[in-house]
Amino acid sequence: MVADAKKRMTVLQATFIGVGSMVGAGIFALLGAAGAVAGSAVWLSFLIAGVIAGLQGYSFAKLGAKYPSGGGLLTYLSKGFGEGHIAGIGAWLFFTAGSIVVAMIASSFGGYASSVVAGGDAGWARALGVLLIVVMTCLNAVGSTAVARVQSVLVTVVLAILVVFAAVTIVNLDPALLAPADYPGLQEIIASVALTFFAFLGFGVITFTAKDLPNPSRQLPRAIYLALAIATTVYVAVSLGVFGTLTADQVVKYGATAIAEAAKPTLGQAGYVLMVITALLSTTGAVNAGLYPSIGMTRHLASIGQFPPVFGRSVGRFPVGLLVMAAFASILVVGFDLTSIASIGSAVALLVFSTVTVGHFRLYRETGASIIVLVIALIATLGTLIVFCTTTLVNEPATAIALVVIIALAVLADLLWKRVRTGRETGDPREEMVA
Repeated sequence: MVADAKKRMTVLQATFIGVGSMVGAGIFALLGAAGAVAGSAVWLSFLIAGVIAGLQGYSFAKLGAKYPSGGGLLTYLSKGFGEGHIAGIGAWLFFTAGSIVVAMIASSFGGYASSVVAGGDAGWARALGVLLIVVMTCLNAVGSTAVARVQSVLVTVVLAILVVFAAVTIVNLDPALLAPADYPGLQEIIASVALTFFAFLGFGVITFTAKDLPNPSRQLPRAIYLALAIATTVYVAVSLGVFGTLTADQVVKYGATAIAEAAKPTLGQAGYVLMVITALLSTTGAVNAGLYPSIGMTRHLASIGQFPPVFGRSVGRFPVGLLVMAAFASILVVGFDLTSIASIGSAVALLVFSTVTVGHFRLYRETGASIIVLVIALIATLGTLIVFCTTTLVNEPATAIALVVIIALAVLADLLWKRVRTGRETGDPREEMVA
């Protein structure tokens, strides 16, 4: 495959887009929520979630090497199931999940920023979260080259600081705080895996970098594997450091600022300030990366008729798909709390990823994937989703209702749009009225 000189994104830049999205969503936003379920065994939850993500990453890497496209994993759905309702509903769900990821991370940014400038005021937290979405929307409108360059700088700085943090806290941790005797039951740990899996959703973003890579069939799998390896290592190391420094109850109490509080005993107030700054940089990069796929994804879907043509257009320099995702994410920031957003995002992503793997069964001879690995990946992902639904969602009825509504709206959006599209193609005036 001849490299395209116009495509200037490197493997490392594609990797950093994924790492930036994952680290911002996971280590700063989820420690408190995961600690409430798994206690000090959160590091184990991250490790298991990383393995499951790795299995899915294998599937995505094989598909991406065979079918590189700006449509990313949604192209894989189309290849596996055709351009029918399954691919269409999956597209609407993934677009929704992407908006939820952006909202989750922006909420975390708002919490940290508000603690610095407004004494932790909840109203300011929401306003600052929305402001970040607006700023990163403007950056994404500039182009993928700008996104990649900013992301590389942010992720490099964040990873360097987190490595130092993990090394210092692990050296000084209290082993008693991580004693296996105090771990909750296996069911609780598995339930928390569904939540910590949210921290790995960013690797799906990497599949959309194919349009910007010179040789995606070779470079995309490398970026996926490298991003997952880096993120899993960081999550496990930092969670060991945090839960080896603070009790599980303290981590839950501090919530989004737990990692900054864990820096105090060894690095003092300067360590707290440093980790707050790191959190702001990390969540900024994650929102940047989270918005990135909206442009290529929606343009691709509009071009093949899965989304209305308006998603392939722009308002000035701003692609419509980017504007819609930013607007939806802003609404979520204002209207939902952090844990609820994470729960909905995890469930939607697990459902979409499972569907992609099912579609891969029809294509594995073309992609060269191992059917055994794909079966294990599907069992692990579906198993996590089932446990999540029977534990977390049972205790969060409002979140469960919101999830059902999101799925129903995705089905409705696909059915309505395909009816309108069919009417336009056949010239049926009754269908044209729906438009």
